[in-house]
Amino acid sequence: MASRRRFVQGMAGALAGAWLAPSLLAAEAEAGKGVRAVVDDFVKANGFHGVIHLVRKQRVVLSEAFGMADVEAGRHATVDTLYPLASISKWFVSVAILRLIEQGKLALDGSIGDYLPDYRADNGAKVKLKHLLSNCSGIPNGFTPVVKADPAIWTKSYTTSEAIKAFCSGDLAFEPGSRFSYDLTNWVLVKGIVEHVTGQEFAQAIDALVLTPLGLKHVLPRYTDEARAQVAVGYATIDPPVRKMNPQLVYMVASGGYCGTATDLVRAAEGVYGSSLLSEASRKTLSTILVPTESYALGGRVKTVQADGAARTFAWETGRTDGYRSLLAHRLDGQSTLVLLNNTDLSQKTIDLFAEAVFATQA
Repeated sequence: MASRRRFVQGMAGALAGAWLAPSLLAAEAEAGKGVRAVVDDFVKANGFHGVIHLVRKQRVVLSEAFGMADVEAGRHATVDTLYPLASISKWFVSVAILRLIEQGKLALDGSIGDYLPDYRADNGAKVKLKHLLSNCSGIPNGFTPVVKADPAIWTKSYTTSEAIKAFCSGDLAFEPGSRFSYDLTNWVLVKGIVEHVTGQEFAQAIDALVLTPLGLKHVLPRYTDEARAQVAVGYATIDPPVRKMNPQLVYMVASGGYCGTATDLVRAAEGVYGSSLLSEASRKTLSTILVPTESYALGGRVKTVQADGAARTFAWETGRTDGYRSLLAHRLDGQSTLVLLNNTDLSQKTIDLFAEAVFATQA
């Protein structure tokens, strides 16, 4: 109890008044009531819009939608609303890559040049697939300076090959593996590699390798008509409503272009870590930190937080794009999973502290 109280006091100080949850100090409250109190405090303090879904020991503890999915249309959020997953997309792609490795079509130590023979030879020989998947390739982000100079780039279509040539072919900014740089270009190249070795359009390959085997019917590329018709609107502010949404470009899909529901994210985590989709060796690879300074593994982070009275290891997948935030926190022993989907661009720090508080109440 004392350790929980110290955690809550430290959390409150870190937030500096942004989200103070005095109900967390009621350590004698039983776990279910404690979770409800944490959620209520968080929602009230942040004017939260979105979905919170918590599963513990294969039992749904809480699944609830708050606020609006589309303010102007008067469409309320529901637990089945589609939200952009942003960089959680990278985690799905990494799972697909591991399946291709198991099939003998790829290797983490394989180089770009092994799979994209038309790519520039010098970078292609030095940069390995594992560098791309851990954002340590050194390939600079050629998209950002171009779009700053010409915002019309957002309206232009590029094939994967054209995008690689235009944005992903600059001189290396650093030696591959020596630094972390969270760049779109890594994932445009991954998209090209998947398409080359499978002979399929990227979304078809991800469907066949991950989404269909796990029964994830509502995880969709955001650029599809089906997704656009259902996805929550992203906002910079709710009152007044100011939208914060960029066009969806197909060549960016591997980096952050999928959307989905909270229940499908829980199903995905349980399937990836608790079924036969991946071998035990591949699951271990997926959860092995490659960049200690960032707690980054393949396509996402691994984090240790307090839960059930001890330090527990979680796959801690986060996403941010436009006016959206997403979190998938799955305890690697399968005992709990928390999903948060938001369309008002909350800070990652606030979301992480909320998630840690939720898990702490389960002690």
